[in-house]
Amino acid sequence: MEPQVTDRPEKSRYEVLAGDDGTETAGFAEYHLSEGEIAFIHTEIDPRFGGRGLGGLLARGALDDARARGLRVLPYCPFIRGWIGKHPEYADLVPEARRARFGL
Repeated sequence: MEPQVTDRPEKSRYEVLAGDDGTETAGFAEYHLSEGEIAFIHTEIDPRFGGRGLGGLLARGALDDARARGLRVLPYCPFIRGWIGKHPEYADLVPEARRARFGL
């Protein structure tokens, strides 16, 4: 089964689900949501799932959802911030006045 990214608002995180049956949590991106902004604070991939590109899939899925919801992104998490840096088409999600703070 193909890995899937899903929002778990009750846990304040996006999860990437993988494994043989597609139900195992392979990683997550924690966030804090407030007033039209989503602050990503921590991202983690289970070492058993490392090297499969799931971190990038998770970042893309979370950021695509933030865009669809019209949320401004604050990438405090170094992984999400670095991923945006490598994919400048997502930099517009970070408020222009705050991009320099995040090195974007």
